[in-house]
Amino acid sequence: MSKQLKKDPRKVIMEILKMHPEGLTIQKIAKLSGMSRLTATKYIHELLGAGVIYQRKVGVAKLCYLKERYVQEVKQEEILEKLRKKLLAKKKVEQK
Repeated sequence: MSKQLKKDPRKVIMEILKMHPEGLTIQKIAKLSGMSRLTATKYIHELLGAGVIYQRKVGVAKLCYLKERYVQEVKQEEILEKLRKKLLAKKKVEQK
């Protein structure tokens, strides 16, 4: 979890929601990200305002979901990150 906290908290929340398309409560997002509930709430409200995620009320709970277009964007970022890592590894091998 400590590795996730070094990342942008908004990206961490987006990645968690991507892995849970069924939706998550703020409390569950906080637990999975290692953030306090108040910190997670702050970033969730930023993402809501930016239109990246949406909330749906289910009974007394509010579930957060990642909007579909951002699911694709997160997948593209993951692919690009993997390619960058492979290129760096290849360069290191060539330099030896």
